[in-house]
Amino acid sequence: MHPRRDNRSNRAALFDGIEEGGIRAYSSHEIDEHENERAVDGLQDRVNILKRLTGDIHEEVESHNRVLDRMGNDMDASRGVLSGTMDRFKMVFETKSSRRMATLIASFVALFLFIYYLTK
Repeated sequence: MHPRRDNRSNRAALFDGIEEGGIRAYSSHEIDEHENERAVDGLQDRVNILKRLTGDIHEEVESHNRVLDRMGNDMDASRGVLSGTMDRFKMVFETKSSRRMATLIASFVALFLFIYYLTK
């Protein structure tokens, strides 16, 4: 066997039936299609992650809304209680004489100073 014939037969077997440039066009198309499929899969994964994330955010927002509603109701209830207490204080201070009110205020100030002295 001649080395030229072996070389030629190997080349012929390698490129048998394929036109020049045909390999390049086919593999380029195949590569582009494969890359597109990979990109679509990547986008699908990202969309699924975003979907789960938005679902979690929705649940968290709903939970916070419930907490805020309860807190608003509690604040309304405590506002009512404080309003009633303030009305009672007003009635007490309006009906008592100024001397009794001065004694009451002085007692509160003395109590405050005593507690302040004890904590210091």
